Amino acid sequence: MSDITVYQPDFLYVGGRLIEGLALAVGAEGRVVDASSVPTGASVVRLPGRALLPGLVNGHSHAFQRLIRGRTEYVVSGREADDFWSWREAMYRAAEALGPEDVYVASRQVFVEMALAGITTVGEFHYIHHQHDGTPYADRNVLAHAVIRAARDAGLRICLLRVGYARAGFQVAANPRQRRFIDPDVDTFLASAESLAREVGDDAAVSVGLAPHSVRAVTKDWLSAVSKVRGFPVHMHVAEQPKEIEACLAEHGRRPVELLSDLGLLTPGFAAVHGVHLTDEEVAMLGTAHATVCACPSTERNLGDGIVPADALAKAGASISLGSDSQALVDLLDEARQLEGHLRLARLRRAVLDPGGGEVSGLAARLLGMATVEGARSLGLSSGTLEPGALADFFTVDVGHPSLVGASPSSLLAS
Repeated sequence: MSDITVYQPDFLYVGGRLIEGLALAVGAEGRVVDASSVPTGASVVRLPGRALLPGLVNGHSHAFQRLIRGRTEYVVSGREADDFWSWREAMYRAAEALGPEDVYVASRQVFVEMALAGITTVGEFHYIHHQHDGTPYADRNVLAHAVIRAARDAGLRICLLRVGYARAGFQVAANPRQRRFIDPDVDTFLASAESLAREVGDDAAVSVGLAPHSVRAVTKDWLSAVSKVRGFPVHMHVAEQPKEIEACLAEHGRRPVELLSDLGLLTPGFAAVHGVHLTDEEVAMLGTAHATVCACPSTERNLGDGIVPADALAKAGASISLGSDSQALVDLLDEARQLEGHLRLARLRRAVLDPGGGEVSGLAARLLGMATVEGARSLGLSSGTLEPGALADFFTVDVGHPSLVGASPSSLLAS
């Protein structure tokens, strides 16, 4: 038993419930052995007054955007219709100023905030690649490595989603503020991602994914090339804004999800970030492919994007994960609450995502699954659960906190 450490909280999350009297046994390699009573002779870490839950998985993050939190929450006179596009200009100004060490410091700041919020894994949608004038660094991945180092120093696992950016948009003039994002061609984009994957291959806590930014930022040829690559999760902004859909129709005669389906990109390894403005047919396409839709409710609300139809998507067969995105808020449990809350406002009823069955904690367990195992799956990882063999990533909650006073064991998770 010397190579096993046992964590003994008051409550352990197992099978969708918080259960008293169980302990979590973790092997020396950092994976769950089992959840049971405390074995004789084991090294025990007692966690009185705590509930132990699987670590949260942040499926979509732009770390540097933490720098503009609170700096865009006002309306400029004469621009009362401010929306995503005006916010984007403020974000670009922040991105223009950052060198490698600045990227590290900004990323570490938000990653520490994530760790304190119970997040143990982050999918970082990383698109600042080049020097201030757009010239590539001698090491094309130097900024990606700065972000990865920040995550590891904060104690997080990270899937670095290397973004591909080709242009400002269909028939849109080049935007000089995007010069740090843009690769000259899809081969350079893919080679940079593949090189990064080799460079981090010795660290089991680091992985790499592909992230063609959006249908407006890359061409059909880029998407076709990405669809042929194997071994990487693929994430992409999809249907966040009506203008994106209008541009896709103008260029391709297809809506974004229709285009991605045509090109063979919709698979269980594909994650559509946002997926706000979807037709019933697009919902069905995502569900049939068993793709993931990563909802980012705090950002979607903050920017006036709209509401993710998570109920329809889940019913169709899609997975739902959650992300902090613009870092307006770093609290994945609150993202889960907001996802359900937005749907209640839209559908004019309660418990929209409740799976049924009459379980007091059924809805809470489903939402927690989105914040854990569904997010991990979208990143190609085996975390987000405390089942035997899973990565032993977890966080604890103080069950004596005033906000939880009066909660019974059966209602604790929902509280």
